[in-house]
Amino acid sequence: QVHLVESGGASVQAGESLRLSCQISGFTARFYCMGWFRQAPGKEREGVATIDNDGDTRYRDSVKGRFTASEDNANKILYLEMNSLTPDDTAMYYCAVGTSGACITMGRYFAGRFDLEDITPRFASWGQGTQVTVSS
Repeated sequence: QVHLVESGGASVQAGESLRLSCQISGFTARFYCMGWFRQAPGKEREGVATIDNDGDTRYRDSVKGRFTASEDNANKILYLEMNSLTPDDTAMYYCAVGTSGACITMGRYFAGRFDLEDITPRFASWGQGTQVTVSS
């Protein structure tokens, strides 16, 4: 059984940085897509970033240049480095793992050609989330 645990969320001031971690256990697939998602109160869940088994990353426009997704394959940890945080980044952040094709579809979502609700079923396992709060 795949198990994901996020950590690293905190309350910070605008302009500061955070690094989120997602410890993954029970996952052995060679081909995969790992993603970071977020949901703010009263808003729909949105995709933030993905990274596939080739290390290719994709991001939503609003975080490009500020956020970086990476992975430690040896220790099965997914990271999201977040810089220059703004109050708009305030949300519960979730990590998820899914099929390798999910990353390609997420690219289309980031380009505005798919709804996230049509893609999230491809991510079979999700963590419980970690809260990020950014104050102005």
